[in-house]
Amino acid sequence: MITKYRELFNAQFTEKKYQEFKNDIASDFNYLPTFRLAETPFFISKELKEQLIEGCNDVIAFIKKEDFKSITNRSLELNHKVPNEDNHTTFLAIDFGICEEDGQIIPKLIEVQGFPSLYNYQFNLYEKFQNHFPFLSELTPFINNIEPQEYLDILEEAICNNHPKENVILLEIEPEKQNTKIDFYYCKRDVGIPIVCVTDLIKKGKQLFYKNANGNEVLVKRIYNRVIFDELDLRTDLKLDFNFSDDLDVEWAGHPNWFFRISKFILPFLSGKYFIETTLLSELEEIPEDLENYVLKPLFSFSGTGVIFHVTKADIEAVIEKELYILQKKVNYLPIVQSPNGKVKAEVRVLCIWKKEDAAPTLVCNLVRLSRGEMIGVKFNQDKDWVGGTLGLFER
Repeated sequence: MITKYRELFNAQFTEKKYQEFKNDIASDFNYLPTFRLAETPFFISKELKEQLIEGCNDVIAFIKKEDFKSITNRSLELNHKVPNEDNHTTFLAIDFGICEEDGQIIPKLIEVQGFPSLYNYQFNLYEKFQNHFPFLSELTPFINNIEPQEYLDILEEAICNNHPKENVILLEIEPEKQNTKIDFYYCKRDVGIPIVCVTDLIKKGKQLFYKNANGNEVLVKRIYNRVIFDELDLRTDLKLDFNFSDDLDVEWAGHPNWFFRISKFILPFLSGKYFIETTLLSELEEIPEDLENYVLKPLFSFSGTGVIFHVTKADIEAVIEKELYILQKKVNYLPIVQSPNGKVKAEVRVLCIWKKEDAAPTLVCNLVRLSRGEMIGVKFNQDKDWVGGTLGLFER
């Protein structure tokens, strides 16, 4: 069945249609994302979908362990610790490379993030693909038989927690300059909350305020947090009226601590068929001789920053803060997407939402990145075709 959809898509695809697809996205806000938009969705077979769900459930089982917080407390000691942490993360993104092992297709866990991803953009991307390829409405990017409106309702509940929209903000560092700002725009339109820069917040006692379009101060009751501390630490030029370590009278939609707890920090603790051999550099007994089969990664970086793909012994020895790096076995990404000009590699990010009272996260949607290079990431050469950000579609 998946072969049928690939053949249908490729037969209907033209460069003119691709340009119209991009124009359709740009028309919403008179803006086209700065990251490359892949020409095609990724058609996910029933078998691969089942594997992805099983792999996600294995990750979630570890996160649900009673001693998970004690296991991951060290991640906060190494970074920032924000007060008033909730019982569990609100958002969870689980990344799998689509790989080959013993001649079989298998997803392998690349990264886990207790942090929101492009939840609103992906929803709209599905609509855009359907506009230009109507037969795609037979498929869905949603998991667990979730319908589009139900997805938006779940997302709005997670972000707002029943607070008035004006008292909930999407918080970011200079949001208008971020690569992912298309998602912010869709969030503002579809959920109805304002986008606020960290420098525009006003602190009064334990409360935070922002100024609305009329210049009136509005109380912030809940923050949909999109701030990455990596970037915040580097931006010494920013003047903030508050500190994330302050004891504030505010709720978090995605408490900042979960960014550190659920991250590459947990990869060395995971074992199983969907997981990759990963060692914390501080616990590495000896440097492997076959370093060509490994990749060096900082624990808490974002979007592939600081990753050394062709790692050397000198690279490892040069690391001073060894608790902040992992050495991970490389995996054999399988070129699986048939383009008009050869095959392309894929990485699937399963997006989850953990409702406040639920015992576990709900798998809701996905994000896919396509690449022809050695590493799959958000930065793509603009002259490469059939690579970039897209979404995966399942049979209903």
